[in-house]
Amino acid sequence: MEPLEIAGRLKDKFPFEVLEVKSFRDQVFVSVKREKILEICRYLYEEPDLCMNFLSDLCGVDYPERKHRFEVVYNLYSLKYNHRVLLKAQVPQDDPSINSVVAVWNGANWHEREACDMYGIVFNGHPDLRRILMPDDWDGFPQRKDYPLRGKEGAEYRGFEETKELHAHDKEWNIV
Repeated sequence: MEPLEIAGRLKDKFPFEVLEVKSFRDQVFVSVKREKILEICRYLYEEPDLCMNFLSDLCGVDYPERKHRFEVVYNLYSLKYNHRVLLKAQVPQDDPSINSVVAVWNGANWHEREACDMYGIVFNGHPDLRRILMPDDWDGFPQRKDYPLRGKEGAEYRGFEETKELHAHDKEWNIV
């Protein structure tokens, strides 16, 4: 099935939840309301003709100039039929939360934790939503576009001095 056909099926099934369909370089992006993301994903997974049984990727995106600052992008693929579609759900800055899809694809677990850790997007119903890349006591979300490029002044992670010492000989060992 072609990606635009999949988008058409979504529009028929969820006429008020599909906000926009765009196509670019043989990829189809379907923007949907965040409130129905779990229901839409479950439909794409369970519908026999679609069988989107593989979540290739899930990531956060930051658009500080937009009304809905964040997006969560779901790259879905059918191993059975060899077709794919990308879902996008807009998430506002004043309530950066969306329902978890771990109940549909268990592989979303790590991806949702990463998006939460890097962007501050909360995934409601996630079984273990804690930091995965940054230390537990880290302040801020490093992938947001307003986060300082060199990190926050005076904020160094635990073990910074030990890591510097560990890499003190990198140049003489031709590692860098």
